[in-house]
Amino acid sequence: MRMQHLIFILLLLISSISRADFVAAPDFHLKELANDTMHRLSDYRGTVIYLDFWASWCGPCRQSLPALDRLQKEFSPDDFQVIAINLDEDSAEALGFLADYPVDYTVLTEKTGKTQRAYHLVGLPSSFLIDQRGEVIGSFQGFKPDHIPKVKRAVNYLLEE
Repeated sequence: MRMQHLIFILLLLISSISRADFVAAPDFHLKELANDTMHRLSDYRGTVIYLDFWASWCGPCRQSLPALDRLQKEFSPDDFQVIAINLDEDSAEALGFLADYPVDYTVLTEKTGKTQRAYHLVGLPSSFLIDQRGEVIGSFQGFKPDHIPKVKRAVNYLLEE
């Protein structure tokens, strides 16, 4: 518990990340956008996750997805993974968006609303930093380019534990 407290203090000092009470990240079982491969969040235990909810109609997502792609490339996929969850009703719109803004990380699709409700989304993009134990340690609402260096520092801190 002391380590969680230290992480929270560090995150508050370096960013506008809000406390998410270090609760277990809600698990999900979702399909990849481009194929039928299924993923569960619990499959990634032991890895720091940046979980990003987005949609093709989301203006800030035009900046966030490419920025997250660059961030993903700075870390080993064994240590850190960006997982994006697309919320478009029409997968063709999301695939078109990714043709214009390609990324090299896992992109899932969610059309039921169950995962959005589990994470209490209030807008897009919405992102959650999840530690190796599967606990949500912070969240971002919206996107600003200065989020990326803050996330990078937090990920490095988590990986040094």
